[in-house]
Amino acid sequence: MYGLYDKEGILRFVDSDKDACIAYAELFELDSTNYCLIDLANDTKK
Repeated sequence: MYGLYDKEGILRFVDSDKDACIAYAELFELDSTNYCLIDLANDTKK
């Protein structure tokens, strides 16, 4: 699970796909200096 935070530290998008988070940033014209992509949790199988 990935979370995309803007430069103000506000969570803008959460998805299990890293590319989807990057596409979201591109959609709103956020360049890589204006957001941070963080791996929130590893997938675990039960």
